[in-house]
Amino acid sequence: MKLKGNMVIEMIDDATGEVVERVQEENMVTNAVNHILGLNPMGIFYSVAGEYDTHLLWNDNMLPICPNMIGGILLYSEALTEDADNIYPSTAKLPVAYASNDVNATADVARGSMNLTESKPLDNGYRFVWEFTPSQGNGTIAAVALTSKQGGVAAYGSMENSKAAFYQIMETRLETQTVEELAELFSAVEVDFENNILINIRFQDSSVIIHKRRLPVFTLGLNDRLNDTTNDLLEEKVISCSTFKFLGSYTPYGDFLDGHDGYWYGFANQANSSGDAKMYWVKIKKDDYTMTEGVWTLSNACLKAIGSFKVDTYAQRSVRGVIRNGYLYLTAYDDAGIYKINLSNSTDVTLIPFGFTSEGKSQTGSGTCANYLFMVNDLIIGWDYQIKPDDTVVQTVGSTRLLNLGTPLFQYKEFCFGWGGNYGSDYRMCFLLTPYLASINNLSTAVVKTTDKTMKITYELTEEDG
Repeated sequence: MKLKGNMVIEMIDDATGEVVERVQEENMVTNAVNHILGLNPMGIFYSVAGEYDTHLLWNDNMLPICPNMIGGILLYSEALTEDADNIYPSTAKLPVAYASNDVNATADVARGSMNLTESKPLDNGYRFVWEFTPSQGNGTIAAVALTSKQGGVAAYGSMENSKAAFYQIMETRLETQTVEELAELFSAVEVDFENNILINIRFQDSSVIIHKRRLPVFTLGLNDRLNDTTNDLLEEKVISCSTFKFLGSYTPYGDFLDGHDGYWYGFANQANSSGDAKMYWVKIKKDDYTMTEGVWTLSNACLKAIGSFKVDTYAQRSVRGVIRNGYLYLTAYDDAGIYKINLSNSTDVTLIPFGFTSEGKSQTGSGTCANYLFMVNDLIIGWDYQIKPDDTVVQTVGSTRLLNLGTPLFQYKEFCFGWGGNYGSDYRMCFLLTPYLASINNLSTAVVKTTDKTMKITYELTEEDG
């Protein structure tokens, strides 16, 4: 079955009620829905670990497809690349407006409302009708995309909601692993989904220990299980260090991150409220394990600790840094900004001010594992802020988006995975990144929504043979 979309945008003069501008366009449909219905990485849609598994209830949450899996709308100020695999465009230009499958009862002026009377199923599809009042959705509109109902709540986050972008679809309780086996999962740095590989890195006895493990993502062996108990060790590499080390005694401070540039990086520092920051580092080439290491002295940089990793009664990890485009991002000690450190030139250090004081909380709740900063696509997300690719700061409401997560968030298409736990209750979890593009509709000529107009968008999505 083939999908076809037809959209009409009407600008209505608020004083006279007359339609002063009308645009009609057809769209292309992306692979977003096909991915969700056709992929099952790591068996996320199966119950695999017993009574404590938490899984998505499909009916009413995702099905019928309309108005659930497709139940929201995103409006962009610039054209989108028309490609079926363009599921998430760069967040350099976040949506200027959005709407879900309900009435907006919040103060978010970027969000419109669905007309619940005029929106309805058709014999061969669905008719969506969204309305934006004079105060809502103002700005230039050059492209429109259908999205999920959750993605239409606030896109990646707003001052009203920052949780809807991450919709939990699975949580598998890890009950049979030893603490050491859990530590291998919690120290994950990279997941190669296509090749069924998990890479974890730890620091022990003056050495960096790299493990490549088989992770049943899309291929199952005859003896494999889907509860993370059959992650066979494929390769081990031990790299002795003369300079790099984790810091601290009771809690070892340090963390390893994927540079997304052919290297893994290790960092270790202790939080400092004044003076210069001292950062130990190691850089490891992925294809041959060659290593360089050293110590940075970062002038007048007051940093939080990059992270920590400890194996005791429980496996514990905290993550506070991310790497994007050759720079390490790490929150300032006073939570009023974030430092951007050039990995190739440690004298190139920039403090990006937030313009407010962040609450600085973990996005995973208060527990033995914590993640304070993560990245999806090219957007860095903290408790109550986002950092766009051009380092523009967007303030949002804070929320516990990823309960119990202790690793970075590992993304495969619309699916985001991670491991973590809290005082012996340990999990693998998966979230659906909901602001995906289910369709792409570039306008022939951009329209401008202003405060003297109401905007009505009628979007019909129909099924056709072919």
